[in-house]
Amino acid sequence: MELTTHAAWLFLPFVLPICIWVAWSDLRAMKIPNKAVLALVAVFLLLGLWVLPLEAYLWRLLQLLVVLLAGVLLNALGAIGAGDAKFAAAAAPFIALGDIRLLLALYAANLAAALLTHRLAKHSPLRHLAPEWKSWAASPEFPMGFSLGGTLALYLALGTVLGQ
Repeated sequence: MELTTHAAWLFLPFVLPICIWVAWSDLRAMKIPNKAVLALVAVFLLLGLWVLPLEAYLWRLLQLLVVLLAGVLLNALGAIGAGDAKFAAAAAPFIALGDIRLLLALYAANLAAALLTHRLAKHSPLRHLAPEWKSWAASPEFPMGFSLGGTLALYLALGTVLGQ
C-alpha cells in the first residue's frame, strides 16, 4: 500500500463524516449532495498541502481532473449518475496511484457487500427504520454513494494500519 499511515490518519477524521453523509444521502434520496462533494475537495485542497509532498499533491489534483472527465463521459453515456461521477472525482486525490489495484478490489468487494446488504434490508423489518428512503423503490438502480463512500472510508482506514 502506497498510502502513508501518516496521511491516512490525518485524512480519515475529516473524510469519514463526509463518506457517511454521502452514503446516507444516497440511500435516503438517491442523490449525492454537491455540498458533500465540495467538502471532500476542500478537505483535500487544504489538508493535502500539509500531508503530501508538493509534487504528489499536484499529481493527485491531476487525478481529480482525469476522473472528473471520465465521470462526465460515463454520465453522458448513462453509465453512472452525475453525483457518483462527482464524488469519484473528489475522492480520487485521496488515493495513491500505486494503490489502484487494491482500490479496485476493495471497491468490488464493497460494492457486492453494499448491494447485498441493501437488498436484504429492503426485504426485512429493517426497512421500517427508514421507510421514506427512495433507494428502496429505485430498483434496479442502486445508491452507489453507499459503496463509493464506504470504499474511500475503508481505503483510508486500511491505510492507517497497512500504510507505509
